Amino acid sequence: MAERDPAAGEPSAAHTIREFTHGYEEERRLRGFRSASCGFVTATWGLVCPRCGRADLEEAALSGEGRVAAFTIQTVPSEEFVNDAPYAYVLVDLDEGGRVSGWMPAVRSDGDLAIGDRVRWVPSYKAGVQFEKA
Repeated sequence: MAERDPAAGEPSAAHTIREFTHGYEEERRLRGFRSASCGFVTATWGLVCPRCGRADLEEAALSGEGRVAAFTIQTVPSEEFVNDAPYAYVLVDLDEGGRVSGWMPAVRSDGDLAIGDRVRWVPSYKAGVQFEKA
């Protein structure tokens, strides 16, 4: 998906970060990139593969299902999430590969979630990537 800009000698993307996040916020789909060279999958926007450094990224659809790799309970949120606190801020290892961060509004304390719990992405009207227990 990323191509080299011949004039600058630098990689360029077929879309902006805003267009990438538009996918899960408005189009209700989660996507990432797969390196054609090494097969590494990332759930974050980029110009080159973080593993091999090649600019041969192809868009990859992601199911949004995975396991919690880490989390913390947010009790002092940003203004946008003030009515949702407390909630969990999670780091999720996706089944297809890649890791994505997001939030879980139904998780109010450490006892509500554990490392390794299965979760799935759910489309939301709120900003960011929202998960729920699978």
